[in-house]
Amino acid sequence: MSARRGIRAAHVLGHADGEHLLIDDGEVVVEGDRIVYAGPRGGGPAVEETIDLGAAVLLPGLIDLDALTDIDHTILDSWQSPELSLGLQWSRDYAQHRRRAVFDAEERAFIRRYGFVQLLRHGVTTAMPIASEVHSDWAETYDDAVAMAETAQQLGLRVYLGPSYRSGVNVVDADGTRSIYWNEELGMNGFADAERFLRWAADRHSDLVHGALLPCRIETLSEDLMRRTAALAAETGVLVRLHALQGLLERELVLDTLGAPPLTVLERTGLLGPNLLIPHGIYLDSHPLVAAGTSTDIATLATSGVTVIHCPLTSARHGAALDSFERYRAAGITLALGTDSYPPDLVRGIDTGVTVAKILAHRTDAATYAEYLNSATLGGARALGRPDLGRLEPGATADLVAFRLHDPLDGVIDDPIRTLCMNSTARAATFSMIAGRITMRDSEIPGVDLNAMTARAQSLFDRMRAAYSERDYRHRPSADLFPPSFRRLTGTEIG
Repeated sequence: MSARRGIRAAHVLGHADGEHLLIDDGEVVVEGDRIVYAGPRGGGPAVEETIDLGAAVLLPGLIDLDALTDIDHTILDSWQSPELSLGLQWSRDYAQHRRRAVFDAEERAFIRRYGFVQLLRHGVTTAMPIASEVHSDWAETYDDAVAMAETAQQLGLRVYLGPSYRSGVNVVDADGTRSIYWNEELGMNGFADAERFLRWAADRHSDLVHGALLPCRIETLSEDLMRRTAALAAETGVLVRLHALQGLLERELVLDTLGAPPLTVLERTGLLGPNLLIPHGIYLDSHPLVAAGTSTDIATLATSGVTVIHCPLTSARHGAALDSFERYRAAGITLALGTDSYPPDLVRGIDTGVTVAKILAHRTDAATYAEYLNSATLGGARALGRPDLGRLEPGATADLVAFRLHDPLDGVIDDPIRTLCMNSTARAATFSMIAGRITMRDSEIPGVDLNAMTARAQSLFDRMRAAYSERDYRHRPSADLFPPSFRRLTGTEIG
């Protein structure tokens, strides 16, 4: 029989009668991979080991369903003028004749490991990874997914994953217009890899690795590939995550290619249903920039049972926002959270989401930190069909994360949840446990030298940054594509 461990903290976010509740001077008792008690300190069964986290708030493990596992790209692609932004896409010539993988298989595996370590370090215990295909020769492969799964198991991170696939890619034509370059053969090869990985993951019989279908953006999928994805998901019962309803250009391209708006395409291909997770889900017919003349999409999403993965920090960085969190929630749509950029910081994302919701509604009570934290825990668990995740109560899987509250730079403590979200970040994560296994303690992950990893990541990032020039339809040097915030002093100006 497994030894019982008691994890104590100044504040514990327990769970009872379907909702989270704060327990001051609380304790969670874990036996094996399960929680057997969550309540006041000393009120549970006897334990063989006590871990006292002191001035910290102990939460259910955070669930990130659009989890960055790439070297940071938002620092490169979220601030350009429209003209410079064109240079960050593939040119049609590059897509047709010159595309290549910027990183080899070992380097890609390292990048994914680096991303997983960052997720753990920021308090994420369950992740659905996302990586950029910009730097690949098309999309991800079966071998890429296997390497990710093996890394997740080694680190102790729970993942829902599969190789990305697509039958087209966003390109810029020689005249500077945007379109899609199609290669259905590559799309079908990627789909075959995804189906193969589902079988591999199922054979692992591990709660740390779950297969999922992760096609790329909706405008890069043919209708046939979407129908095949829906059929395979129905046959296997796995989840599908498909980026959709995230941009006006996406809407235009889907209308031009398939003759209908994205949500209609999701319906007619059989994808729209409870096993579909949609990152972003912003540009519905009710959005002020869509001007569709109707206002039924929110009700359609709610009726279908899909999950919208809200990525507030990334959306805000790209000048977009869910319109609004309050409306989606009131309609009954399941809302989960994602990071989708660096840092993979859901605490910072929660604060951004609450702040943006206030601005849109012109009210300070338009969204609360409790509602957003529910999305990062209970919402994610609901999306995954995992009532054992996202809560600290007897019988739940022992996924826990603690954030320190004693940093003097965070100031004084009021309500621990508001204090964490408003005054701190997920970098305050100091302890995590996944399925009863301690994956981080005193902010250290066993066997990980994060400084050394970051040094290597920097060298790969520099190469990644330089490679944009060869894809740019005008072949501009990276110094022109990524100008500094301020003009740099040159040697001739000194003295």
